Formats: sequence, C-alpha cells, structure tokens
Amino acid sequence: MKLSVLDQSVIERGGDAGTAFRNTVRLAQVTEKLGYTRFWVAEHHNTNGLAGSAPQVLISHIASMTRTIRVGSGGVLLPQYSPYKIAEDFKVLETLFPHRIDLGIGRSPGGSYETRMALTDGLKKSMNEFPGQVEALQNYLHLSSEQSVKAYPDIPSPPLPWILGITHRGARVAAEKGTAFTFGHFINPVNGKRAMDYYQTHFQTSSSLARPLSNVCIFVVCAPTEEKAEEMALIQDLWLLAVEKGIDTEIPSVEEAKARVLTPKEKEKIKENRKRAIVGTPQKVKEELQMLREVYQTDEFMIITNVSGFEDKVRSYELIAEAVL
Repeated sequence: MKLSVLDQSVIERGGDAGTAFRNTVRLAQVTEKLGYTRFWVAEHHNTNGLAGSAPQVLISHIASMTRTIRVGSGGVLLPQYSPYKIAEDFKVLETLFPHRIDLGIGRSPGGSYETRMALTDGLKKSMNEFPGQVEALQNYLHLSSEQSVKAYPDIPSPPLPWILGITHRGARVAAEKGTAFTFGHFINPVNGKRAMDYYQTHFQTSSSLARPLSNVCIFVVCAPTEEKAEEMALIQDLWLLAVEKGIDTEIPSVEEAKARVLTPKEKEKIKENRKRAIVGTPQKVKEELQMLREVYQTDEFMIITNVSGFEDKVRSYELIAEAVL
C-alpha cells in the first residue's frame, strides 16, 4: 500500500498564514523521509483559515525544499482558468523538478458566486465545459505539429493530470479522457465504490496514461491510544462543523474543543462526518485502510489530517507510516 498526503495549509486559532505555510513545508519534509509517495496542496479562496490560495507557487517552494517526494495540486480549479495557462505553469514546474510534479485538477466553482466572478474577472464560465477543458489541457501538455498555439517549454515528460472527483461524473470524465483519478472520500464517501468501479472498468488509454491509476483521499487521525485519537479528532470534528456553516475555517484549540457544548444536531452531524474519516490507534487505522483498499480496489491512500498542534499532526503521520509502510 502507498501513502500520500493532502495538506490544506490550515491556520490554527491565533496563528497566521506564514506559520501555516512553514508547517506545510515541514510536513512535506517529514513525510518524504517516512516514505510517503506524494504531497499535494489544496486551492481555496476567500476563506480566513485556509492559506493555500495559489498551489502552483506553493508547489514550487515545497519541491525546492524536498528531494524525492512527488509534489502536486489537489487540485487546481480548472473551470476558473485557462487550460493553456495551467499547462504552461505545470510544464515549467516539471522542467524545474523533473518526474516529480502531479497536476491535480478539480471541477469545483471555488466558493461563492462573487468569489468565482473575481477569479474569472467577471466572465461567466459554464461548469459543463469541464470535460472540454480537460481535453484542451491534455493537448497543450503534449505538443503536436497541428497546434497553432503551443504551451512551452517543450519537455519529454509532461506532468500527469489527475482528476479529483466526489461523484460518478468525475470518474466518468477521468475514464473517458484517460487521466489518473482521485476520489474524495474525505468530502463524500457515499458514491465512492460506484465511482471507482466505473473508472476502472471504462478507462480509455490516452497520451498521458496507458492504464488506470487511482488513489483515495481520506481524513485520518492516529494516536498511540484511542483516547488521544478521539481528543485530536474532536478538533477536526468542530472544524468541519464550522466549515460547513461557512462561518470560520481556523482550527480550534484543544482548550476550545474541550469546552465546547454540542447540541444534539451537532452531535448527529459529527457522527455523519465520521464516515469521511478514520480515527484511532495505528492498528485500527491499518485495518480500516486495508478494508477500504478492497472496496476501492486501489493501492494508494492520500491522508489529510486537520488537528491542532503541529507535533500531534506529525506524530499521526509517523504512526500511520510505521503501521502501513
């Protein structure tokens, strides 16, 4: 089984973006030494607690501060941008860091209507254009003599595109276009098996990829004891509640989490959200990942852990690696 990382550069209560970015880089360095395969950074806009608004910039910095781990995006919001410009950006990254760059792309609108309009400079772009944008991106990544406009630099190994999906629709586009596919179990686990089965069954060979390649992204909180894991996970639980309400995206402190009195409705929502996560000791995490491996028929899991306290976060990744790798 392979393990990878998705990091959202989350700002802890009382912290700042600079600290969040430094922790992202440190986590990349730690997980590289532990044997993780990839380290991806997210793209979020108009939110107070998620610092990563420009993945291309952050990818370049992380890749320069590491040596072997693959670095990528999870993912660039393709509907808001020009496929041509994204191809140029990532071909430059691949030129600087050969065979280490992943181009993860998503169909997300990127936030509110006002945020999306700001991203597109007021141009209304249909989300239904996504499959065509993926095809255009692939064409720009692979130069041909028929193209009147080419995305440079010309490189022998263009970065591999990954489509990030949470529904059957995303799996279908990935299969039809012949890209790699990431299923976002950490967002919506309900349709996971159906989506992955469709991708595996209907995959079509492309200039990017000869056979299906997939992974699954999931929240994981791991600690030496169940009690410690639950204490850490409560912080992530409360963070998810706040994110879903759209009121706050900073990671709460341990003290804040312990003092919080939950309503019956919040308790029910936390229970539902736990389906998006694995929480527990290294042995429990290993067993649940192995079960999901059979369900999804994939050998790679991308781990996302949003808890308070960087050392606790690092320890979680260490324990998972010790148990699985």
